[in-house]
Amino acid sequence: MPENCNPNDCPVSTRVVALEKEFNRYRESSSSTHRQMFERIGELEQNGASVNTKLDSIDDKLDELNATVKALADKPAKRWESLVGYALSALVGAFLLWVASGMPGVGK
Repeated sequence: MPENCNPNDCPVSTRVVALEKEFNRYRESSSSTHRQMFERIGELEQNGASVNTKLDSIDDKLDELNATVKALADKPAKRWESLVGYALSALVGAFLLWVASGMPGVGK
C-alpha cells in the first residue's frame, strides 16, 4: 500500500467508510440494548422494593400472631395456677379450721 494515498481514489477509504457505518450501527444497537437493560433493572428494583415492603408487613403480622398465640397458650396455665392456688388455700383453711376446733379425731 502506498504511503500517500489520494483520498478520492484510495482503496482502503471505501473499507474505512463501511467499517465506520457498521460501527455506528452497532453503537446505536448497543445503546438501545443498554437502555432496555437499565429500564428492566429499574423495574426489578421497584419490584424488589415492593416485595420488601410486603415481607415487612408479613413479618409484622407474624409477630402479632406469635404474641396472640403466646397469650392464648399462657391462659390455660394461668387458670391451672389459679386452681392450684385455690385448692391449697382450701386445704390450709381446712387445716386451720381443724386446729381451731380443737383437732377432733386426734387421740386424747
